[in-house]
Amino acid sequence: MNTSSTLRTIILTWLAWVILIIGFQAFATARLVPQWPDRAQDWTEKFTGPTYQNDKPYLLEPWFNHQAAWDSEFYLAIAVGGYDDPNIRHIEAKGFTVQPNEHVNQYVSSGGPKLSLSYAFFPFYPLVMRVVSVPLSVLGLNPVATAALAGVLVSTLGALAAMLALYDLTKDSLGKDGALRAVFYFIIFPTGFFMTQIYTEGLFVGLAFGCLAMLKRKNWLAAALLGSFATLTRAVGAALIIPMLVTWFRNDEWMPLDLEWRQVFYQGIPLKPLWHALLAFAPAITFFIWKFSYYGLAFDFIESNYFGRAYLDLGYAFYSFTEAWHQIMTGNPQRAAYFSLEIAGLALGFLACFLTFKSHPELAWFSFTVVMISWGSGPIQGIQRYILAAPVVFVTLARWGKNPVFDRAWTILSILLMGLLAMLFAMDMWVA
Repeated sequence: MNTSSTLRTIILTWLAWVILIIGFQAFATARLVPQWPDRAQDWTEKFTGPTYQNDKPYLLEPWFNHQAAWDSEFYLAIAVGGYDDPNIRHIEAKGFTVQPNEHVNQYVSSGGPKLSLSYAFFPFYPLVMRVVSVPLSVLGLNPVATAALAGVLVSTLGALAAMLALYDLTKDSLGKDGALRAVFYFIIFPTGFFMTQIYTEGLFVGLAFGCLAMLKRKNWLAAALLGSFATLTRAVGAALIIPMLVTWFRNDEWMPLDLEWRQVFYQGIPLKPLWHALLAFAPAITFFIWKFSYYGLAFDFIESNYFGRAYLDLGYAFYSFTEAWHQIMTGNPQRAAYFSLEIAGLALGFLACFLTFKSHPELAWFSFTVVMISWGSGPIQGIQRYILAAPVVFVTLARWGKNPVFDRAWTILSILLMGLLAMLFAMDMWVA
């Protein structure tokens, strides 16, 4: 199969995948009516029901409504009205200085200024949505519908970029057939449908996998730019510094092969390795600039005071894991089913990293960091979605997929689970 034929296969497969998922969500919701509330977790019982979205105008827009639920509200709000959109819930900013803005007077009460929950979400995805909304405005849709269409386009195009990058990353080690199998397993992964929704997954994996592909091609500037954009899409993007530094060291750029240390000391280190080293730190530099900005400080405040999440809180992560296991053993069926998928995703992520550290060190270290941060940031929820950004999961599955029985069994299982989860999401039930 030549390059043009492979490219055509990937693009047409992507197009069919997008159409089928969006069409399936519309068909499923037309055929079935959910029984509320959703008991997947304790808190979902009070947040799910036929009227729970009535005070969330960004989730009531009919256009692409099946692709908008939960966090989609905040991405749409930021894209349309900015971080301080008055239509979004706010919490009291005790101990936090709220930046003056045009809406601040609406939030001053006896308890003091309040801070929008939108600050818990990174800016790059809604920013790209806003940019894409500009040409889409010619369609004459209202601002929320335009932003929703932009969000789906950005997510799905990001997924296409990730598919192309994943193929490029794996074709040498897995062969063309194996690389295509990895790409196919990637888009049919049970939570792969998130890459067609108004969520960050599609854009993030496109940027992250693109960064890794550019590293493989030694295009350091492109890798640094993509890594920085990925970091502004999701915090875990900062982990791209690891494969970038690993690549820099493995290429021996830190020490020219024909020079000894004394020669380097007297003659000076060449500028090219120093430039590449600076580019390798781009994701971390971007992350710290953002973290100590007003937006980063507001992010930390909302995450800790409302969502109960933090960076690598391993003590709580162990507690949450044991509680999830307890729910599987003794909880209601909905909760047991949900946590079974979360723990299975966590186990698959760690196993894939362990199996690929030797053959794909750059991908494995990045994936390991993704899995660790996803597990250690708070409650056991969303891990099955977060590991979409761990490329070694699909490398490992593609290797196992050489066995025709595994290939068929995994394809059936994965598509069945993805259909179930995509349907639940379209019905505003909790998925991940």
